Amino acid sequence: MDHDNDYQGATIQFNVSYQRVYSWVHKYHEAADSWEALKDNRGHRKPQKALEEMTEKERLEAEIKRLKKINREMELEIAFAKKLVEIRNRGVKRPDDIKRFKN
Repeated sequence: MDHDNDYQGATIQFNVSYQRVYSWVHKYHEAADSWEALKDNRGHRKPQKALEEMTEKERLEAEIKRLKKINREMELEIAFAKKLVEIRNRGVKRPDDIKRFKN
């Protein structure tokens, strides 16, 4: 912007394509010279409502979702622990073998 829209210079300086620089400048000018227009919200979730604003049904659905997430994490931890024990015991011939308890 400070160099009279030198798109080619900006492509070299920021190591991006000409089209990318052009679209940035275009977005900036369309939004009445506001830097907020260049903010990228991809990958960000919508903010959740505050508990006071939620209905009882929404609150219960959010709680169910939270509990399901916790349950899934616990299931993964248990599965991982079982797999780890299985891997450690692969070389054991007898269940009472001392190798089983080595770290």
